[in-house]
Amino acid sequence: MDLHVYLGHGAAGNAASMQRYVEGLARRGITASGVDLPKGTAEAAVPTWRRSVPNDPGSVVGGQSYGGRVASLAAAEPDAEYVALVCYSYPLHPPGRPENTEARTSHWPAIRCPVLLLSGEADPFARIALLRDRVNLLQDVELVTYRGLGHTLKPVFEDAMDRTAAFLERVQKADAR
Repeated sequence: MDLHVYLGHGAAGNAASMQRYVEGLARRGITASGVDLPKGTAEAAVPTWRRSVPNDPGSVVGGQSYGGRVASLAAAEPDAEYVALVCYSYPLHPPGRPENTEARTSHWPAIRCPVLLLSGEADPFARIALLRDRVNLLQDVELVTYRGLGHTLKPVFEDAMDRTAAFLERVQKADAR
């Protein structure tokens, strides 16, 4: 089955700001597209996501920060049929407000597809100890962290793309069984 990766952008971006990811995945033989999301809350953006992204087992969903959170909420919906979820710098909580972690991960147990999370260990939006604890809510998860990085993967971009490709290959092989 051919996969198509749909990536939502960060809160300050748009679909065009995901072009680097689209091209990085294309260099690895993976088709990807950016998804335009409305400004506002991730919860309010889910209907736009659902209208823009096919809900089928060939779709991989995810994104950078806000876009990954929107994709995760869509993946938690009861009728979601996505093959996988890939989140780059998931915004676990607003900077300095780790008490919001529960609200931003309460939907994780409902996500049935495999999940890849890539995060900087110094990300002000995701205290690493909290992230390591919360991934236990996910059924099938791979967590990749990068020492010293904040809310960006730019310094490790090629590694992040390699890890995404390897994850998708694993998911595809498991799905073929």
